[in-house]
Amino acid sequence: MAEGDWDRVPVVLRFPEQTRMVETYGFAGSRGDVYLEGQRFVPREPSDTVFIFMHPSSTLQLLPMPIALADAGLHVLCAASRYPKNDSALIMEKVVYDLGVWTRHAREALSYRKVVLVGWSGGGSLSLFYQAQAERPSITHTPAGDPYDLTRAGLQKADGVIFIAAHLSRAETLTQWLDPSVRDEAAPDERDPALDIYSASCPHKPPFSYPFIEKFRQAQVARNRRITDWALNMLDVLKRKDDGETERSFVVHRTMCDVRWVDPSIEPNGRRPGWCYLGDPRVANVAPAGLARYSSLRSWLSQWSYDRSNAKGSANAARIHGTPVLQIENGADDAVPASHNAVIRVALATPDKEYVLIAGATHYYVGQPEKLAQCVSTVRDWSARKNLLAA
Repeated sequence: MAEGDWDRVPVVLRFPEQTRMVETYGFAGSRGDVYLEGQRFVPREPSDTVFIFMHPSSTLQLLPMPIALADAGLHVLCAASRYPKNDSALIMEKVVYDLGVWTRHAREALSYRKVVLVGWSGGGSLSLFYQAQAERPSITHTPAGDPYDLTRAGLQKADGVIFIAAHLSRAETLTQWLDPSVRDEAAPDERDPALDIYSASCPHKPPFSYPFIEKFRQAQVARNRRITDWALNMLDVLKRKDDGETERSFVVHRTMCDVRWVDPSIEPNGRRPGWCYLGDPRVANVAPAGLARYSSLRSWLSQWSYDRSNAKGSANAARIHGTPVLQIENGADDAVPASHNAVIRVALATPDKEYVLIAGATHYYVGQPEKLAQCVSTVRDWSARKNLLAA
């Protein structure tokens, strides 16, 4: 099929949901309804199968991969959650519900018989979270203790899951990227020089020793837990005050700091040294677009807390028993640590799982048309063999 020989069709879904507070700014978020926006990529040839791309907070209709699948004649739905391009108040349990709305819409309104979830990057752990709850629903409350019952959400199981260029979870990835040198959340310039790897005065230089890496990682987990403890305490304070204030927002400083970006000998793959998917990690560490830069108390507990989040990839992979899963790792990924794929591969409980490594592929396949074509071919072949797509 020639490039662009398909139509982009906007899709808007709406459903009622009452909340105690307005979570998203604007008309749509303040009228007691949830609006979901997406785009279908519809080739000229009809199909019984649709590949749904969804990320917790991003919109994916401009990514190379869904476009390439449509160019190859596959039907694609790029589905946004209720938190498009703004995860400051995002609740992962609600995103799972949103994905359920899209899945139901694909089958019942768009008449696709088979639905395949394509979990790209942050969408990987979301797809695992969704499928785990669709197979074995268990969640009735968010990590903040707010009622949100996924056991009664009627989540429809996907027919297949593709975990591609994806990390363990938002909580675990953020924890491994938190700058552990920050001593005071309210004063980010107050830092421990022994852990400030982006500073020229840091006594530890790459290649880092194993004891230093362990100390660094432990300090990252400790920082995540300090923020979690503060968030839980603040929620309790607001509850006891009972004066109408039920939520609070805050800034998390310096959230893009990983020894792997500085020292390519740690979990080596083909990534570019001194670089990350957002560019220079020293700049990304303090940039407005850094991971988890802005958050609410409830959002932190749901999507970023190392101990409280329900969306951790390995735990949900272990709950998936009856679904075929294709796992694709990009060999030069500069966003997803190589170790994450190994953890998911071991954790997946389904016996119907396959793993493919695309050597040399970066996170977005920029300037790598042959790697992108290899990925598309892998998806088509696997889908056909699993009877998810006509051969």
